[in-house]
Amino acid sequence: MAKVRITQRKSMIKRPETQQLTIKSLGLGRLNKSVEVEYTPQIQGMVKKVSHLVSVTEI
Repeated sequence: MAKVRITQRKSMIKRPETQQLTIKSLGLGRLNKSVEVEYTPQIQGMVKKVSHLVSVTEI
């Protein structure tokens, strides 16, 4: 699996609870915070759910 860097670009204020929980489970929570993870199918699904809040770059 490829490694990717996921960066939170937008705020979670006034977002549905499911999106907030998804951001937390990715290890994010503040603007411009980044995490490096393996790009598994589970991570792909989470990123798709909050794609409007995060950016993804391949490492």
